[in-house]
Amino acid sequence: MSDTHTVVLVEGASDQAAVEVLAERRGLDLAAEGISLVAMGGATNIGTYLREYGPAGHDLRLAGLCDMGEEGDFSRAIERAGLGAGLGRSGLEALGFFVCVADLEDELIRALGTDAVEQVVEAGGELGSFRTMQRQPAWRGSNTHAQLRRFMGAGSGRKIRYSGLLVAALDLDRVPRPLDLLMTHLLGSRSR
Repeated sequence: MSDTHTVVLVEGASDQAAVEVLAERRGLDLAAEGISLVAMGGATNIGTYLREYGPAGHDLRLAGLCDMGEEGDFSRAIERAGLGAGLGRSGLEALGFFVCVADLEDELIRALGTDAVEQVVEAGGELGSFRTMQRQPAWRGSNTHAQLRRFMGAGSGRKIRYSGLLVAALDLDRVPRPLDLLMTHLLGSRSR
């Protein structure tokens, strides 16, 4: 951590994989730029990591990515860490914390479109498994987007495996807003 000046806090390994792939595609060498990605093992751990890397700890520049359902937890923890007060979404973004609607998988599926996501699943050798899930009574009436979100969240390591693959399949002009803003924020840290 001695060369690190910025820590990006993400909920889990799937978010970390997505950010790493996007950084590489944008020509950003995170380590060389002094940026460290930290998968927290869940959004509820945000306070611990803010204490470790924020003003009360290593006093590093912080950024992050969270799901919409965790936005309140992030806001309260950031406020407790002394980084801001009364933070709404725009306040979080000004500090470098960006919110995915509803989660990163949802953002990526919307950005790519379901046909392109199915192609990624097929290339991953799991289209048959996805089709089997689609035929299950609980999922038969759901739209393909919802089915793909469920499929990504089911199965050991599937979210981690596909998050990077989905980012790799994106046109760089269709990057979901939270990921795009995070990259812009990190690129802006080069001049600081």
